[in-house]
Amino acid sequence: MNTRTDWITRTETDADVPAIRAVVLAAFDTPQEADLVDALRADASWIPDLSVVTLTPDGTVVGHALLTRCHIGDAPALCLAPVAVLPEHQKTGAGAAAVRAALDAARVMGEHAVTVLGHPGYYPKFGFTRASAHGIRPPFDVPDEAMMVLGLDGGRPLPGGTIRYAAPFGV
Repeated sequence: MNTRTDWITRTETDADVPAIRAVVLAAFDTPQEADLVDALRADASWIPDLSVVTLTPDGTVVGHALLTRCHIGDAPALCLAPVAVLPEHQKTGAGAAAVRAALDAARVMGEHAVTVLGHPGYYPKFGFTRASAHGIRPPFDVPDEAMMVLGLDGGRPLPGGTIRYAAPFGV
């Protein structure tokens, strides 16, 4: 598929919830990530403006990116997870559009740091770098290059410490 740059993105609405679940179910091998999104939606970590969908021109939800509250040490931060795209729209820029829109919304809200556990070949294009280089670590063992962080305000140093995830992550 060709990468597009004209994807439509917006904050999720209540009407999008079933379509988001369908996208996440289709994008992953197990229902674990879709169940996580549902659990996060009911958790105090949920920030409504930071759940972003990607739409086709006819309004069909094909992608989703979610930022929820976490902490790095005692400092508030955000966690990017999950990012999901319907299989037939993967590698078209739909996921990247949702990620960029979510990060832009977080920046506008004055958020400072975003963590992601993900593919080290994908997330650096958004500015993510190895978290360990900033003294940031997850509370579990993962390959060092897969745990990344992004500072949304280049004028402020990133906090250091262990990431504390929202309860639905189960860690």
